[in-house]
Amino acid sequence: MARRDESRDFIEAIARGLDVLRAFSSARPTMTLREIAESSDLARPTASRILYTLESLGYVRSSDGSYALTPRVLELGMTYLQAMNLWDIARPHMEGLSAATGNSSSMAQLDGSDIVYVARAAVPKIIALGVSIGTRFPAPQTSLGKALLADLSDDELRAVLAEPSRSGVTPRWHPSHDELVAALDEVRAQGWALTDEQLAPGIRSIAAPVRGRDGRAFASLNVTVHAAETPVSTLLDDYLPLLLAAAEAITTDWTAYQSLPQTQRDRSF
Repeated sequence: MARRDESRDFIEAIARGLDVLRAFSSARPTMTLREIAESSDLARPTASRILYTLESLGYVRSSDGSYALTPRVLELGMTYLQAMNLWDIARPHMEGLSAATGNSSSMAQLDGSDIVYVARAAVPKIIALGVSIGTRFPAPQTSLGKALLADLSDDELRAVLAEPSRSGVTPRWHPSHDELVAALDEVRAQGWALTDEQLAPGIRSIAAPVRGRDGRAFASLNVTVHAAETPVSTLLDDYLPLLLAAAEAITTDWTAYQSLPQTQRDRSF
């Protein structure tokens, strides 16, 4: 495998270790050395050494020639969320929104051309795509993504969309650049985003931006419903006011948190 970055400061071994961790998925929770090497585009000896290291550190376990991730991998993602204190701040508002609507509420952030879920108040319902913390979807086809993309400048939008999606999900809607820009102009004007089965059948949602101290959208908040159960009119007439109020409340609390000195932040929320 060729080096992906020629800088002296780039550590290829770390990049390859992350490649191995990312090779696992809900579709492939357990894999052999050969499968991991092929999925990671690594030579078997290299993949074997990486797996040995990850197993020694407690991130991978092996059994009968197959490998699987351990719960310790969750520490990697939770460190990010805990450092931000985002979940502690958003949780009461998200749980209140979920209780009021009877549907799941999630928060996501942009990562390239994808959104990544960083917080969730879930209601057990069967929908086309399962969602958990860390789930990744292409941004343009989601309400969460539209709410975030609409906050970008033209140059920022082009740079973000130039990055290929790493979600592994093939969406139903494939807009041209002009179509997407028009849709985002509408989102920007109204202050919220709607997606109606553009990502997958049966998924309908609305989202609003959550802003930081600088006024920029650093995350977005949504309510997701099953299209067969909840019409668009219910989303807009009944759920949208609740969503906007929750997003504004999180924005207010997050801005107040950002304004605190670091010592006080550590003791807050």
